[in-house]
Amino acid sequence: MSRVVVIGAGVGGLTAAVRLARTGHAVTVFERSGCLGGKLGVYERDGFRFDTGPSLLTLPQVFTEAALDLEPLDPVVRHVFGDGTVLDSSPVHAEFLDRIRDALGAEAAYDWDRFWHRARRIWDASWRSVLRNPVTPASLAGLSWRVGDLAAIAPGRTLRSLGRRYLRDPRLRMMLDRYATYTGADPRRAPAALAAVPYAELAFGGWYVPGGLGRLATALASNCAEAGVRIVPGAPVERIETARGRVTGVRLGDGSFHAADEVVSNVDALTVYRDLLPEPRRLTGLADRSLAGFVLLLGVRGETPALAHHTVFFPSYYDAEFDSIFGSASRRARPAADPTVFVTRAADPSVRPDGCEAWFVLVNAPRHGLGWRAVDWRREGLAQAYADQVLDVLAARGLDVRDRLVFRETRTPADLAEATGAPGGAIYGTAGGLVRPVNHGPVGGLHLVGGSVHPGGGLPMVTLSAQMVADRIGPA
Repeated sequence: MSRVVVIGAGVGGLTAAVRLARTGHAVTVFERSGCLGGKLGVYERDGFRFDTGPSLLTLPQVFTEAALDLEPLDPVVRHVFGDGTVLDSSPVHAEFLDRIRDALGAEAAYDWDRFWHRARRIWDASWRSVLRNPVTPASLAGLSWRVGDLAAIAPGRTLRSLGRRYLRDPRLRMMLDRYATYTGADPRRAPAALAAVPYAELAFGGWYVPGGLGRLATALASNCAEAGVRIVPGAPVERIETARGRVTGVRLGDGSFHAADEVVSNVDALTVYRDLLPEPRRLTGLADRSLAGFVLLLGVRGETPALAHHTVFFPSYYDAEFDSIFGSASRRARPAADPTVFVTRAADPSVRPDGCEAWFVLVNAPRHGLGWRAVDWRREGLAQAYADQVLDVLAARGLDVRDRLVFRETRTPADLAEATGAPGGAIYGTAGGLVRPVNHGPVGGLHLVGGSVHPGGGLPMVTLSAQMVADRIGPA
């Protein structure tokens, strides 16, 4: 029986812990906070309950470690464009084509059908060659012998250029661009391979967990307990200890040492290589490649028929948002003046009082920090002023909720960084895009899971990373 220490009780860490314990390892999870689930947070107030992290579950077949009751969503997402056009996505391709045809015209439906066939090729190649296997830039280049897969993934092409090739309607292009933000990336620089994201979301559907997605963390924690995993909350890991090129254990913040044969880290790769096991060469590009999020938690009186479970309100000019969030060589990053606004409103009566709704409102934002490409979200008055602006933007787009509020609370990138240890409040990990840090560390016995490493951010990808690492370690 080998000793495994897992650093962090996020979805990746808990999933790895369950799998490893079930194959005979003695597993201990150290979690810095008093809560489990990492970014899969839950907040309750006055009879309202909010998922403060992911709001949509996709690829349900991936979550084999947590049996959940799931409700399918249709529409998966409601898109409201700057000109007032409304387009509901459907998990049934033929139905979605009909909706595109009704909202945007026959030409747009034809274009989306062509794009869909290309997206399916990208998904098939990604699923076969990338998403379930460890990958590095070198191994990705090694796929060249699979000519069909390499052609489908289109290395060197951006998601934006792929959209321009297939989609003539600017609203469809805008809808496609949004999927780059699922990985924390700018669509103008994100790889075309991310077309696999909308394919997966629509081909396999979007799902809601009754009671909220926080139940996923509860289910994983319960399975950990049944498998004999020891979870220690309020126990921050200060350093990963090594000897002769291999891990020996971890040192906690209280100075205590805990021996381990294998260490699985579910903290951001930036934190690992900057603080826990300093490796300057592995830090390149990790600090400024992913966006963060500004959140409003709203208790709202009355009902809002215009909202689906997940509704996206687009601006007229999308690029201005990315110019603001990521900054440039000549202009500092700043909150977007006219951002895309994501509203999640579950119809679930268990998450709100009668006659009210619980809204989770998300706006893409620059990460927290003091550098040129960051914003100091602790600056006095900034969070409340930007909350006012987001509500004004919603009102301008036809959804004025300001006189219906029971309460409002803000969550800035600085708050996320403090609560979860995500550097700068990066939602999807500091390494945005397709090729992320590998799942094994520079010393023997060190493994990395979570949104900052391969295969990326989002609940399914995080879960796949944990499954890959557990398979790599193997049975005891």
